[in-house]
Amino acid sequence: MNNLFNFSQPLDNDAKALFNDENQSFLAELVDTFQPQLESLLKKRQQRQAQFDQGQLPNFDPATQNIREGNWRIAELPADLKKRRLEITGPVDRKMVINALNANVDCYMADFEDSQSPTWEGMVNGQINLRDANIGGMTYTDPDSGKHYEVGPDPALLIARVRGLHLPEKHVQRNGKPIPGALMDFALYFLLNYQQRLQQGSGVYYYLPKLEHSDEAKWWADVFHFTEKKFSLKTSTIRATILIETLPAVFQMHEILHAMKDHIAALNCGRWDYIFSYIKTLKEHPERVLPDRQVVSMDKPFLNAYSRLLVKTCHQRGALAMGGMAAFIPSKDPAENEKILAKVHADKTMERDNGHDGTWIAHPGLA
Repeated sequence: MNNLFNFSQPLDNDAKALFNDENQSFLAELVDTFQPQLESLLKKRQQRQAQFDQGQLPNFDPATQNIREGNWRIAELPADLKKRRLEITGPVDRKMVINALNANVDCYMADFEDSQSPTWEGMVNGQINLRDANIGGMTYTDPDSGKHYEVGPDPALLIARVRGLHLPEKHVQRNGKPIPGALMDFALYFLLNYQQRLQQGSGVYYYLPKLEHSDEAKWWADVFHFTEKKFSLKTSTIRATILIETLPAVFQMHEILHAMKDHIAALNCGRWDYIFSYIKTLKEHPERVLPDRQVVSMDKPFLNAYSRLLVKTCHQRGALAMGGMAAFIPSKDPAENEKILAKVHADKTMERDNGHDGTWIAHPGLA
């Protein structure tokens, strides 16, 4: 076996299958080619934040006015990415994956990021679970209850969310440095599944989180082009939905779509992280303090404007505009459940009225 990486954990059989010589070789090539540029992009984030801390506000970039005003559209969407009325999300443990695939939804965003703790075992098993999900016929028996789970005949379309650009994979080092978690998640999911996905007449689909600038979208576009060329695949085989969940990114939506026009499918209103990013980005602006987050809902003018601008931008460019997460979980108490469903209904009605093409839920009971 190649020793292209230093692993902090002993590799069991599952991990050895993921990090075989061929997969290590490709991942090492990605890390060597793209990690230096990623480090530079993360430094630029710090520089922009320093400017915000000194009193500047995020705004549209005059240097890219021609992109915002130009007449261009993204590449035509593949057929299986056009219907995304309802998507569910959750971590990549086996039982959750099966329940999500069986939910009454169009798509399942399998999450290596926010809802998945980045333990070594969790990341390795998550890749194995998504590989099995793409092969089909996935099953699981709970060792405690003995309950059996299996994927039904018409599973949701699987989309994998990789980690954000700022998150390292501390268990894997190359040249004395942790590798980017995003590159590990991207590469392993691609390598394990691209042949299976193509045989099914589909492509390899991702969600990309936490972007702040079109330079970062361009970095991902370069990763995708590099991968398609390496494996002799058609351009646009890899498609991504980008979460607009940082305040700086809202002023870069046209530029982000343009930088990824061969590979983008949609933008998504990642509202909870957007509120967090608003607080973090403007932390030195005392006049912009927000109240308790329970009352910062999508009907507030600054959040509603963000939703409507995303819809307008996407539809101008031929991309889908995905709504945000209903983070509520159904309650077993009928009175409490009625209140929860009323909140979800009001939220989703507002998104529909704003023109979103689809939306997210966190629990199959809301489908």
